[in-house]
Amino acid sequence: QVQLAESGGGSVQAGGSLRLSCAASGNMGSVNCMGWFRQAPGKEREGVAVFSNGYRSTYYADSVKGRFTIFRDAAKNTVYLVTNNLKPEDTAMYYCVAGTFCGTVDGTVVVGPPKYWGQGTQVTVSS
Repeated sequence: QVQLAESGGGSVQAGGSLRLSCAASGNMGSVNCMGWFRQAPGKEREGVAVFSNGYRSTYYADSVKGRFTIFRDAAKNTVYLVTNNLKPEDTAMYYCVAGTFCGTVDGTVVVGPPKYWGQGTQVTVSS
């Protein structure tokens, strides 16, 4: 099992920034990808940004390209999401995810099973 603990959410005004953190622990042997999904009220959970350990690659949803940056501190088993120029439409619960592989399919960020999820951290952006 893998445990994921998120932190760093909060409330900001449009144009502001937040840095989300996700610390992983447990049996990380099968984990080759870590990243972030989000879910807004009434909407499906969507991939935001993921980091592929094996290929040292990052993948982003089109809606956040140029504004969000994902990076990893391997020594701490922690992945970070720096969110800049936040917009009201970025308001959502952000979930850390770990899986066996990741990438994009038809522009959609995906993570391969088995997947582990954190409890989520709320990001609220006011206009």
